[in-house]
Amino acid sequence: MIASMTGFARREVAGSYGTLTCELRSVNHRYLEPGFRLPEELRPLESEFRQALSKHLKRGKIDCTVHLRGAQAAERELRIDATALARVAAAVTEVARAVPGSTVDAVEILRWPGVVETASQDTEVLLGAGRALFQQTIDDLSAMRAREGKRLGELIEQRCGGLGALVTQVRARLPEIQARVRTRLHERVAELLATIDRERVEQEVVLQLQRLDVAEELDRLTGHIEETRRVMGGGEAAGRRLDFLMQELNREANTLASKSQDLDTTRITVDMKVLIEQMREQVQNIE
Repeated sequence: MIASMTGFARREVAGSYGTLTCELRSVNHRYLEPGFRLPEELRPLESEFRQALSKHLKRGKIDCTVHLRGAQAAERELRIDATALARVAAAVTEVARAVPGSTVDAVEILRWPGVVETASQDTEVLLGAGRALFQQTIDDLSAMRAREGKRLGELIEQRCGGLGALVTQVRARLPEIQARVRTRLHERVAELLATIDRERVEQEVVLQLQRLDVAEELDRLTGHIEETRRVMGGGEAAGRRLDFLMQELNREANTLASKSQDLDTTRITVDMKVLIEQMREQVQNIE
């Protein structure tokens, strides 16, 4: 099953650490090239993330973004350092004695550094959540790329069918074209008012027909179409091989056009090149 290189996936999970959001965006690229934007808390996982991507994806430029939004203050447990509070309270009492009539807001005391303890974050819980979230997002991205790849495969198969039909049309015209070329050459010879070696003329006719023969080009086109279908049905990354096959199909279509001595055949070769170009554009998106 072929896969597309383009896709997008987004996942979000919440916990005691806050809210984690992971986004993966994939576009065409010759090789697998991941780029990461991670919060400092998850930076130790970058190497693991790279390995996870390489197990599922073979090609594509992957933008990986993970955001961490801390838990809201209302959701966090408020813990007061009694020792620090006692020190601040003693200092406030001393100031009150030195400056009669002065008042201190209790909220201001809570804002004093060290009075309210900052809850330490459970690093392992956060890292575990990051690993699970990233893997789930990869699975979503892979599924989306597979769906898009299936659609591309159907389009390419349609064009393979169209190209095969055009090859059949040209092959069916070969006897008529060869007969027309032979008749044209004999007519030209007959216009010459001279004694001509008939055996020599026949040799020239055979040589001319050989130069214009396109049976090999048609056979190679058929072979490339069959190979394209085989590659698409395989389980490996197919993009590079399909790209090569598109080049070969285009080469044979160009050769066929250059040898054409028939207007209908020339028109058919134009239709062939249109289909091949459409396939080439679709192949650029395949992993």
